[in-house]
Amino acid sequence: MRAADYSYFDAPFLAFAHRGGATYPPNQHRENTEHAFDQAVALGYRYLETDVHASADGVLLAFHDNRLDRVTDRQGLISQLSYAEISEARIGGHDPIPRLADLLLRYPQARFNIDAKSDAAVDLLASTIAEYEAYDRVCISSFSPARLHRLRRLLGTRVASAASARGVAWNRFAPALTRLINTPAVALQMPMEHDLFGRRFRVLTPALVAAVHRAGKQIHIWTVDDSESMTQLIDAGVDGIFTDRVDTLKAVLEQRGLWT
Repeated sequence: MRAADYSYFDAPFLAFAHRGGATYPPNQHRENTEHAFDQAVALGYRYLETDVHASADGVLLAFHDNRLDRVTDRQGLISQLSYAEISEARIGGHDPIPRLADLLLRYPQARFNIDAKSDAAVDLLASTIAEYEAYDRVCISSFSPARLHRLRRLLGTRVASAASARGVAWNRFAPALTRLINTPAVALQMPMEHDLFGRRFRVLTPALVAAVHRAGKQIHIWTVDDSESMTQLIDAGVDGIFTDRVDTLKAVLEQRGLWT
């Protein structure tokens, strides 16, 4: 599969509002909320990034952590709480945790990059995409190869998908094999650098960019918040950036004529 096979990737550069723009000043302590996504959309963002978990009674939630503790005024594992219990929690003391369905309805023109964070979320994510006919509006991802493979089996090729961490590693260390491997993933989503065995190594390389592009796929880098790094990545030929500082990335892309 190639990125060009999906209308999802029709922008000249993909600017992803990571959790709505988690450290954009109006969104401080309000990540992954309708408030945060509203701010990103108001700036003109078309691509919104979020994660999904399932409540104990099978409600799909747009939330990063597996626990409420870090960002809400409640505690507990999402997988062990009912939606009624979770709905009482407030992110940053202000905002309820949105259901993915709420976001799909609230932003009908937006495209979503969605990371399945738990096994229980996989079937719910596939059924939600189907229920809202959001096939062209979603790119699915997961660090877990098993979750990603199941999502692909459930959704087929109608929905774009990113490579798992294992897939990124294959492409990074054997870029010459990228076209031969030709997995269903049409995007590699990864950090610029990564710690391995106590050492810092560069994930993004010119050879990787060239190999991925020859295979008709895209490279998206997370999570980048400073303008200097953003500019370097654009010059390196990446196709998209995930950012918490949605204002900074917009300004850089406007300067480069890549903002749409």
